Amino acid sequence: MNKKILSLALLVSLSGLATAQQETIEKRFKEKEAIGHFTYLASDELMGRDPARPEMALAYNYIAKFLKKYKAQPIPGADGYFQNIPFNLSAPPKTGELMIGNTKYSQGEELLVLDGEAATGDYEVVDLGFGTEEDFAGKDVKGKVVITNVGAPDQMSPAALFALGRSKTARAQKAGAVALVERFNIPSVPWQLVANFLNRPTLGIDQGESSSLPYLWVKDTENSLSEGKVKNIQLNVAGKNNTKIEGKNVVAWIEGTDPELKDEYLLLSAHYDHVGVGTPDAEGDSIYNGARDNAVGTVAVMNAAKYFAKNPPKRSIILALWTAEEKGLLGSAYFAENPLIPLDKIIYNLNIDNGGYNDTEIITVIGLGRTSSDPLISQAASEFGLEAIADPSPEQGLYDRSDNVNFARKGIPAPTFSLGFRAFDDEISKYYHKPGDHVDNFDLDYAVKYWKSYIRAAELIANDAAKPKWVAGDKYEQASKELYGDR
Repeated sequence: MNKKILSLALLVSLSGLATAQQETIEKRFKEKEAIGHFTYLASDELMGRDPARPEMALAYNYIAKFLKKYKAQPIPGADGYFQNIPFNLSAPPKTGELMIGNTKYSQGEELLVLDGEAATGDYEVVDLGFGTEEDFAGKDVKGKVVITNVGAPDQMSPAALFALGRSKTARAQKAGAVALVERFNIPSVPWQLVANFLNRPTLGIDQGESSSLPYLWVKDTENSLSEGKVKNIQLNVAGKNNTKIEGKNVVAWIEGTDPELKDEYLLLSAHYDHVGVGTPDAEGDSIYNGARDNAVGTVAVMNAAKYFAKNPPKRSIILALWTAEEKGLLGSAYFAENPLIPLDKIIYNLNIDNGGYNDTEIITVIGLGRTSSDPLISQAASEFGLEAIADPSPEQGLYDRSDNVNFARKGIPAPTFSLGFRAFDDEISKYYHKPGDHVDNFDLDYAVKYWKSYIRAAELIANDAAKPKWVAGDKYEQASKELYGDR
C-alpha cells in the first residue's frame, strides 16, 4: 500500500511539474512579438531570402541581433553569431556541349554543366562506377575525363547526389582529371524536372581548387552510356561565370544548468533561407516569401532562444539557423563537416522544416517512431492541444530531404518537427514554393501553438535523464554507435 501511495505521489508531483513548466512557457511567450518577427522575415523587403541576393544580409543580421538581445551566447570559434561559409555561384555556360561518338548532348537539354570553369578538347575517358574512394584507388585519370553514376547505390536523395558529387569532384581534381561527368540514370526522377531546376545559376560550397573542375550531368535514363561503353569524349564548355559569395549560418548557444549534463548539447535548428524571386503568379507577384517554408520555423528557434536564455535546461542548447537549405542543404552540411561543437557532444537535433499544413490539430514529425524521445515530443504537443503524428507520406522521402539528415548520417538522432499535414494535397501545393506563401493567409493561432509545443519538446528532451537513442535497427543506428560508442 505504501508503495502505491508513493508512486501516486510521484505521479502527481511530476504532473504538477509539467503543468508548471507549461505555464512558464505560456507566461513568457509574447505572441505579438513572435508574429512581428514572422511578418518581417516573410516580408517583401527580404525578397524571398535567397542566399545569393544581397537582401539575405537583412535576414541574418536581424536574427543575430535578436539572439544578442536575449543573451544567447556566441559559440567559440564562430564569427560572432555567424559561421561563415564560402559559396560558389555557378551560372550555366553560354555554350555547353558534349560529343560521345556521333551523339551530341547540349546544355539544358540532355546536359547540365553544374560547376567548374570552361574547358574544350578531346579526352580519354576513365569509367569509375560510382566514383567512391575505392573506385579511384590505383586508377590513372591524369589528363582524362572521369565518368561515374550519380549518387551511390544506397544514396539517391537529392541532398546525397550533391554531397557525393562534391566528394567526387574533389577526388577527380586531386587525381589530375580534367572533368567529372556523371550519368543521371534515376528512372524515378524525370530528367526534364531536373533540367528545369538546375539549368540556372546554382549555389554550392566552394571546394577551392576542385570548384574549378568542370562538373557535368548527362542524361542517361535508358543506360545507353552504361559502364565501359564510353571511351572518348569531346567537351566544349565556354562562357562559364562563377561568383564567390559568403554565406552565413546564424549560431549561438545557452549553457545548461546540470554540472554533468551541461557538457551534452541539444541542437535546435531551422533553415532561414527560401527560394527568392521567380516566375510571377496570376496576380503578378514574383516574390516567394516563404512564410511556411521556413520563416515559421526560424521564429520557432528564435522563440526557443529567448525562452531558454531565461530558463536554461539541464543540457546546453545550440541554436542554429541554416542558410542555403533550398540550394541542397548546404548550410547544415557545412556545419556537420566543420562543427563548432564536437558532434559527439550533440545528443539530439530537433530540426524544423516545412512545406505547409492542412490540419491545425496536429504536428507532423518526420522521423517519429525512430528515436527514444518520441514520447516527449508527443507529450509536448498534447500539452498545447495538439497531436504528434508520424510522416504520412513516406514515399516522398522527406526525412532525407531536409537539414536533419546531415546530422543523422553522422549518427545524431534527428527528427524534423513540421507543421501538421496528413497528405500532400492541394492545400500544401497551393503554397509550397509559391509566391502566395504569406503570413496573412497563415492561421496565427496555430502558429502560436506550434511555437510553444516546439519549445516544450526541446525542454523535455534537454532535461531528460536518458540520452536519446535511435530505435534498434534504424539505418543510422550504426553511425550512432561509431559516433558515441556503443551505449
